[in-house]
Amino acid sequence: MSATPGHLARLDYAVLQQCMHCGMCLPTCPTYDATKLERHGPRGRISLMRALADGELQLTKAFGEEMYYCLGCLACMSACPAGVNYAEMFEAARADIEAAGLLDNPKRNFVRWFTVKFIFTRPRLLRLLGRCLYLYQALGLQTLFRKLRLTVLLPQSLRELEPLTPTVRRHFSDALIREVETPAQRRYRVGLLTGCVQDLIYSEINRDTADVLLAHDCEVYTPRLQHCCGSLHAHNGELELARRMARENIIAIEKSAGSLEALDAIITNAGGCGSHLKHYDHLLHDDPAFAGRAAAWSRKLKDVHEWLAEIGLRPPPMAVAPQRVTYHESCHLCHGQKISHAPREVLRAIGGLELVELPESNWCCGSAGIYNITQPEMAGKLLARKLRHLEGTQAPIVASANPGCSVQLEAGLRQARRPVRVVHPVSLLAEAFRRAHPKSARPPAASTRQPSPSA
Repeated sequence: MSATPGHLARLDYAVLQQCMHCGMCLPTCPTYDATKLERHGPRGRISLMRALADGELQLTKAFGEEMYYCLGCLACMSACPAGVNYAEMFEAARADIEAAGLLDNPKRNFVRWFTVKFIFTRPRLLRLLGRCLYLYQALGLQTLFRKLRLTVLLPQSLRELEPLTPTVRRHFSDALIREVETPAQRRYRVGLLTGCVQDLIYSEINRDTADVLLAHDCEVYTPRLQHCCGSLHAHNGELELARRMARENIIAIEKSAGSLEALDAIITNAGGCGSHLKHYDHLLHDDPAFAGRAAAWSRKLKDVHEWLAEIGLRPPPMAVAPQRVTYHESCHLCHGQKISHAPREVLRAIGGLELVELPESNWCCGSAGIYNITQPEMAGKLLARKLRHLEGTQAPIVASANPGCSVQLEAGLRQARRPVRVVHPVSLLAEAFRRAHPKSARPPAASTRQPSPSA
């Protein structure tokens, strides 16, 4: 137990005072909606955090458990009329929890060390792990393991997680995208961020993103072997590791493009990552060597849908076969980055697609980073709610712009035996461009570029 919550106490007190306790956030909070308990809503959590900062409350295990019961979906920030910066308080509170060791136990400590501190700080090791999982799946061992019902031999916690196992791609992003790809006519220079998990399980989305950027006259710089963006670390109380990841990514982009100033934009296609990436300026504002560079980074960081809307979205020249599509909004794309209209415009630009609105499209699916791992019961309830709404649309395609959401939706649809395709909006756009040029695997802007050897 500790009476000195360092990170919360060091926050600008105005941040903690913003909440008017009006309650407008409560109907938007998934955990409050499920339990109707004040402590499970943003207003209750803010009251606890303010009491800690004021020294009126001590850090306890119960407080730690409450902060980790929060999804961090930021829906409360969209609803708040006072502009409360819940995200900043939330990350500070979790940092205090980890510093005080409130939730320490041998199993939790090992899992956090192995994942957050070890695997996700070493991209080569993460790729090695991904390659092993790819071989396990490609050789049919995973299918055999499931058919023989050997999952019953796993500990309960692993048995519950096994259905969430995503399919690892044969090629990672470096094998699909050259470090520099140039369109026939160049108007812009952009850096492309390929992510960590996305690089392993959705590398084709990164290739599709590069193709769409090339088709919009963007020269694309894609640094080799990129690091995790750091959102996993920041959202789990490891702010110093998050700062380290930020520095690594800034250096990687500078090395690839020559300088940040040489780029018109730095592009991300993952909603959750983008929300964190845009705040490198805040994360590194006390670092004299990186504060200015982080500020430039944050000014240039754009979600891919946001960037296409800014430079002028080009509709594909040919329509696709008529089909319905619905759109699930990533929490951190719509609530964190305030981007909701642009992805829909990408979908509407594709002739032949009929966009059917998804009820509660911006309600969390339960993925929330690693929430579906740490809080499987609540995550399962949220997923079931999302799947009911998806079924009501009768759409064979659901568009999702965040890898965590896509993994969660795919797992739920697979277990429900529903043949619904989960796909990124930009991938649908890239496919439409390719249909207009069937002799090329890519739009004409990228057709002359060849994949580089795998790193």
